[in-house]
This record gives sequence, structure tokens and C-alpha cells, in this order.
Amino acid sequence: MKLLKTDPSTSTEVFSRSIRSLKSILVTGGAGFIGSAFIRFCLTHPHFQGKIINLDLLTYAGNPDNLNEIRISENNDRYFFHKGDILDTSLLHRIFEEYAVDTVVHFAAESHVDRSIISPENFIKTNVNGTFNLLETARACWKDTGGKLFHHISTDEVFGSLGETGSFNETTPYAPRSPYSASKAASDHLVKAYGHTYNLPVTLSNCSNNYGPYQFPEKLIPLLILNMKEKKKLPIYGDGKNVRDWLHVNDHVRAIGKIISTAPDGSVWLVGGDSQADNLSIVHLLCKIFAIETGVEPEELTSLIHFVKDRPGHDFRYAIDACRIKRELGWKPLYNLEEGLAMTVRWYLSNVQWIKKIQSGEYMNWIKDNYAGR
Repeated sequence: MKLLKTDPSTSTEVFSRSIRSLKSILVTGGAGFIGSAFIRFCLTHPHFQGKIINLDLLTYAGNPDNLNEIRISENNDRYFFHKGDILDTSLLHRIFEEYAVDTVVHFAAESHVDRSIISPENFIKTNVNGTFNLLETARACWKDTGGKLFHHISTDEVFGSLGETGSFNETTPYAPRSPYSASKAASDHLVKAYGHTYNLPVTLSNCSNNYGPYQFPEKLIPLLILNMKEKKKLPIYGDGKNVRDWLHVNDHVRAIGKIISTAPDGSVWLVGGDSQADNLSIVHLLCKIFAIETGVEPEELTSLIHFVKDRPGHDFRYAIDACRIKRELGWKPLYNLEEGLAMTVRWYLSNVQWIKKIQSGEYMNWIKDNYAGR
């Protein structure tokens, strides 16, 4: 498998001046898109010397292949995987005690808006009850909270929808508008409440739309790339004018590294890519890049654009003001949108086996065979 390596020159500022121990990090949802990127980032980083415990239920979006390079590398003695559910409190206690967990980076979540509209119950169970279980476990196991941290990954969708102007910042009121964003808002409030009520050391980050390698193909960018490859229709909701701020996943995990190593307890951070674009512009840009990479005529691809009925309650625009994390933690995005999308297109064109196993469901059979009862 061809890998998109993290360039060490872009990441050496992270972890080098940590105010925390970061010796034993529990990553929930670490086989997913962003969680696996964070694990790869940590275990290939010259200044991170700790161990990673990956707890993932391996549902449809959790794929062990996302971490092949870690599982077979010399870092394997610092990487431990457990298949399990954050709703399983006895498992959580066992992991905290066995590995002397001092840091939690909580990615595990149901995250697809369309799925939340069809089946909201799972979003409440995982995103709300699961976060509660983790917080309670940390509170019970961390008798001494010195140097420890519970970091919660959230989304800009908790703030609702913007009009033509303006952007979200750390003081924006919450106004979730889908079952998914409501469940994430509830989990955010729980994390903040545990920090205030129980003095649990917590930090929280709200990010914009992520893109990059290993993203599950139901999301917009990989879906469009794979449909171009197969000459299928390129579905766009409504008139395609909905605007998002696009953040490359490698920039996002660098920000998380900055936060968990240097941000003060109780702080909240918004992380965005400085790359606003509407969905129609994204599909046209992807058509242009795909044509350059493959030699296909751009018009052949743009003719596949297909407008579909808008989803219920579709938020018009998200935009993040990331000035605070830039100013106070010295982080900034390093990928511009066109370069990041070009790298992403090349990754999906190169990693045929990863895609084939996703599309065929073969990876789910492999999970059943290799992780039964674990």
C-alpha cells in the first residue's frame, strides 16, 4: 500500500515542549479516518515516546487496514489494539488500569449526518452515553489528575448554520440542527461540565470538514473521486451552494498534538483549514485534478454531475475562525485546498486494494475472522 507519510519537517514543533506526560494515550475510534491519522502521526513523530492504546469497535467505518504501517512496524511494541465498545464500562476500567492511561483522545463517534437522520438512536448511544462512560471511567481511575488529560474531538456542526457572512469562534452559541450535531453538542456539554464540576482535566476541539487519505467512501470527497473513477454520477445535494471549510486530516492531527501537549486544562479550540468552498466548486476542482492525474477529458467528468434532492435541515454554511489556536498555540494549516485535494486524489487512485476491500465488504469479513471474541 502506498502511504501518505507525514513530513517530519511540518510536525517537529509538536510534543517537543509538552506540559503533560503523554506516556499512555487511549485513543477511542483509532481505526477510523481521523483517529488512525492521529495514531500514525504520533507513532512516527520523533518527539513522541509514549504508547498508544487503540480502542475501536470496528463498525463499518473502522478499518484495521488504516493502521497496517503501524501494526507491522518497529513501533508495534508501543501500539496496542482492543476491539471493544465505549459503552462497555468494565472494559474501559480494565484498559485504564492495565495501561496506566494518562491521556484520552476521544474520536469514537457516529458521525454521518444522513445516517443520523435515518437512525438517530445509535448516535445518542455512542456519542452521548459513550462519552459519559469514558468521563466516568477517567474520574474513577484518575485519583491523581496531575499531568493527565481528557481531550474530546467535536465538530463545527454543533454551532448550527451561518448565513452569507461570519464565522464560528470559541464563544459562538450552540445551535445544533441534526440528530448528529445534537448528540455531539450534548457530549461537548458533558465534557465541559465534568471539567467544571469534578475538576477533571479536559480540553475540547471543534473542527471543520476533514478530508484526506483513508476516509470512508460515503463522505463527499472520496465518494466523488471513486465515482469519477467508475464513471458514475457525481451526486450533489440541492443546488450545490452549501459551503464548508475544508481541513486536511494531517493538519487536524497536528492541531490535536499541539492541544494535548501544550493547551491549558479547560480550554476549547476551533480548528479550521482556511479553505471555504461550496460543494459545486469542490466537485469542479476534483474533476479538474482527476483529469490531470488520469488524462480523462474534464468535460467527460463534469457531465456526470447530478443534482439530487437536498437532505432535511441541510445547514447552508460553516466557517471557522481559527485565530486563537494560531495565536496562542502557534498552529496553522499547511495544506492549501487544491494541493491537499490533489494528494488525496492520487492516494485514492494508488490504493486500489484498500478501496476494493472497502467496497466488497471483505475487510468486515477479515474483522470477524481475526477479532471474534476480542
